[in-house]
Amino acid sequence: MNKTFLAAIMMATLPIACSAPSSETAETTETVEAAIAEVSDDMKLPVFTGPAGSENVAVSGYDAVSYFEGDGVPVEGSKDHRVKYNGVEYHFASAENAAKFQAEPAKFAPQYGGHCAWAASRGKLASGDPTLYAIVDGKLYLNFNQKVQDTWNEDIPGFIEKADKAFPEIPADARYDDA
Repeated sequence: MNKTFLAAIMMATLPIACSAPSSETAETTETVEAAIAEVSDDMKLPVFTGPAGSENVAVSGYDAVSYFEGDGVPVEGSKDHRVKYNGVEYHFASAENAAKFQAEPAKFAPQYGGHCAWAASRGKLASGDPTLYAIVDGKLYLNFNQKVQDTWNEDIPGFIEKADKAFPEIPADARYDDA
């Protein structure tokens, strides 16, 4: 009789015990998702977020504000401090940097959607390496690799002029591996 009673109690409480964590998890997930700040503007050009199937995170997860502040050396961002800009997540090393980006995303976001600046000058898309960069006239430019950056450095103003004309012609849904 004791065993039957105990089994009946366990069966009756099992759905309650199993559903409590699930509801807490759903609430936690909703809270985390709600905490992501979202900003957008009319920029609808392709943004480099990595090869097909990778996370939808710009600048390979580096803090875009860090290029402009402190010693100008980029640092990796964290999922704890993120802002969604035009549908793409940007990660930041601090809440302060995330707030700065949220206030003025176009000031900090890399040019050409974080694609290689030299490739953009040729009307192509190539991944931008967040460790190969230059700040020119207050704007962040990334390059594909050191050899490309060396070429780009030979005529930065000329390549920027060409890229400014060519990049808007690249379809918004293009991916770097399509180019």
